Amino acid sequence: MTRIVLVRHGETEWHAENRYAGSSDVALTARGRDQARLLAAWALLARPDAVWSSDLSRARLTAAASAAALGTDVRVDGRLRELDFGEGEGLTRDDMDRKFPDALRAFLADPVAAHLPGGEDPARAAARFTAALHDIASAHTGGRVLVVAHSTAIRLALCALLGVPLKDYRRRFPALGNCALTEIRLRDGDAALLEFNTAIERSLVPWSQQ
Repeated sequence: MTRIVLVRHGETEWHAENRYAGSSDVALTARGRDQARLLAAWALLARPDAVWSSDLSRARLTAAASAAALGTDVRVDGRLRELDFGEGEGLTRDDMDRKFPDALRAFLADPVAAHLPGGEDPARAAARFTAALHDIASAHTGGRVLVVAHSTAIRLALCALLGVPLKDYRRRFPALGNCALTEIRLRDGDAALLEFNTAIERSLVPWSQQ
C-alpha cells in the first residue's frame, strides 16, 4: 500500500485571470509562492517519504519549497504534466466563446469526446498520469508521497482510478484549489480516495481548533 497526496501547484498569473494554462509554462504569482510555502509547512508536519512533480515550472517550484523543507530533492516525471488544451491555451472562457463557440459548447457537454481544438486526448492524459502514479507507488511501497501536479490531470486520474467515467471529471470533481490536498491510497492496482481538495490553510489548523 502507498498513500499519495496529490496537490495542484500554486496560483499562476494565468489562473489569476481565469486563463487555461495547460501545457504552457506560466509563472507563479506572489500568492502562488505563498501557497507553496504553506505546503512546505504542511510537509514538515506530515513528513512524506518523497516529493514528486510535473516537469512544468509552476509545479516544480511549488514542490521545491516542500523538498527544501524536508532536505530532499524533487523527483520530476513529465507524465505528471497538465493536459494540453490546444487552441484554448492562454484563453479565458469568454475568449473561447468568441473564437470557437461551437467547439466550446461541445467541450462543455463532453470534455473528453470533444476536447478543445488541437488539444491532447484526455483519455491519453489520464493513462499517462495514472501510469506515473502506479510507478511512484511501486517505488515507495508502504510510504506516503507528495505529488505536485495540475488540476485537470489530477481530476482525470481520479476518475480513471476510481471507476468514474472520464467525461464526468468536471462534474464529479468540479474544482481543485491551489495547493489543496487530495489523498489516495493505491494497493495492488486498486485505489481509494481518502481526502479531497482540503485547503492548505485548513490542513495546518489543529483538529481541536476546526
